[in-house]
Amino acid sequence: MRCYALATAMANPNPTLTSLHSRLSPLARPAAQVRHLEQHAPWPIFQERMNSLGLPPLAASGLSVLQLNIGRLCNQTCAHCHVDAGPDRREIMSRPTMENCLRVLQDSDIPTVDITGGAPELNPNFRWLVERCRQLQRHVIDRCNLTVLTLPSQHGLVDFLARHQVEIVASLPCYQEEATDRQRGQGVFAKSIAAMKLLNRRGYGRPDSGLILNLVTNPVGASLPPPQEALEQTVRAELERRFGITFNHLYTITNLPISRFLEDLLTSGSYNSYMEQLVQAFNPATVDGLMCRTMISVSWDGRLFDCDFNQMLDLEVNHGAPARLADFNPTALASRRIVTGRHCYGCTAGSGSSCSGSLT
Repeated sequence: MRCYALATAMANPNPTLTSLHSRLSPLARPAAQVRHLEQHAPWPIFQERMNSLGLPPLAASGLSVLQLNIGRLCNQTCAHCHVDAGPDRREIMSRPTMENCLRVLQDSDIPTVDITGGAPELNPNFRWLVERCRQLQRHVIDRCNLTVLTLPSQHGLVDFLARHQVEIVASLPCYQEEATDRQRGQGVFAKSIAAMKLLNRRGYGRPDSGLILNLVTNPVGASLPPPQEALEQTVRAELERRFGITFNHLYTITNLPISRFLEDLLTSGSYNSYMEQLVQAFNPATVDGLMCRTMISVSWDGRLFDCDFNQMLDLEVNHGAPARLADFNPTALASRRIVTGRHCYGCTAGSGSSCSGSLT
């Protein structure tokens, strides 16, 4: 299978791309993004589509993942980034807010802590947070962009992650250099390969090591991901043949039409066709497995959201459910009504999309 990411091109593959925030773009404001998605649109409101198929309102079915977005600071500025992260962003979760997260864990039986960003490792309290979560016997996931592992400031990070048996979910848009660098910046592919070799040497992705290395990939352009299983086989064969790299699983994730990817869609004139593609590909079989049904997303400033995408659109959890860490109520949150919008078509299109890849 030829790398699907090369089939399409971003409108702005400029490696010097800066965040919407630093450019004072109108789309830096979540409300402006929501207006594009929800006002004067020809597509049905997401919940209306659910209603038309006899599906009940989307609601939580439990609470098994506490996802912490601990900052928008990142060493990369990727063209598709839904967080609008980059080196120019300074929002990071403080230690007091992390302590509130730890209190939530102490007072609940949530088994998994999923740490994301930005590059979460750049938060100066990242290692402290991981240590504390592991002391509470929680499974910890680090959503890693790979290149952060090669920074001089992160010396010893791979050993630290292995020592604490942190699962790594690593971003790699494509197994080919051109497509990866197009989306993430010049030289990112080479650094990503170097990082994966570091991880493999420490045992990550190796059989029977117990150290999990999963890769996550998303299209470079305005298309849905290909079938996950077939792409995993291709990427596994290519990385092992060319670089001797092994990993556990590959997840495919659909780009949602928000933040910098929304800007690209609008700039390239692809917004309407992409939204039409998502709406037409709506798959009701994905609904039961949606990640928002079993997780809570916590922002760097301690607010609660149904998922990381809702967080970036500033769509807090539904009224009636606690919206701040200080008011965290696991019973109420485990059965809350999910806040939806037309961006939700991205997670329900085709085979579906979640933090753990496709859903069907």
